[in-house]
Amino acid sequence: MAGHSKWANIRHKKAAQDAKRGKIFTKLAREITVAAREGGGDPEKNPRLRAAIERARKFNMPKENIERAIKRGTGEIAGETFEEVTYEGYGPGGVAIIVKCLTDNRNRTAAEVRHAFSKHGGNLGTSGCVSWMFERKGVIVVPADSYDEEMVMLTAIDAGADDVVSEDGKFIIYTQPSELETVRKGLIDAGIEVEEAKLDLIPTTTTRVEGETALKVLKLLEALEDLDDVQEVYSNFDMPEEVMNNA
Repeated sequence: MAGHSKWANIRHKKAAQDAKRGKIFTKLAREITVAAREGGGDPEKNPRLRAAIERARKFNMPKENIERAIKRGTGEIAGETFEEVTYEGYGPGGVAIIVKCLTDNRNRTAAEVRHAFSKHGGNLGTSGCVSWMFERKGVIVVPADSYDEEMVMLTAIDAGADDVVSEDGKFIIYTQPSELETVRKGLIDAGIEVEEAKLDLIPTTTTRVEGETALKVLKLLEALEDLDDVQEVYSNFDMPEEVMNNA
């Protein structure tokens, strides 16, 4: 789980840089549109949409962009139709990688993902080749400097959380997917700020990589994240702290 948290931090930094260029808005809009299409346009009744909107606001996505994306999803205005596609493969050193995409052209996306794997020393595999190494979990992030650890832990566990860990100035709370919304509300009702609450894929086993191999893994993951159709990249790597910190 530690590797998961570290990679999440790297992704967040990169997303913040992309937000300055407006690049991330396309990905955010797609997620909002698909979330609204799947579960309706009311974020209070649609946890996935609520999470997508909260993330968009975090990156200062204009309100009108958010509203337009919701209307595309509910069919109030016309727009592209996106489908969810997942790719699996192996990176340098045999690390497992899962790539979740939203695309309006499956052939283009497959070609771009395959090219990124090949260019950076990985191999695109078949469906199911690595997904068995991951577990779907709810992940809630709380700022650690604002709250007592025991209070957060007790509140989260009482609300139905599986585990709470402290890392890099954050409390990371893990839940069963079905309990994510209940735990989130329990924390908020207790006056605890929730920075992020989402469903994630957590590796159940990790693969250690070091030196040049570790750097190659990060380059592959970053190349995948750069693709417009890619929404999320998950990996089961474990690597030295200094490599992660310098990424």
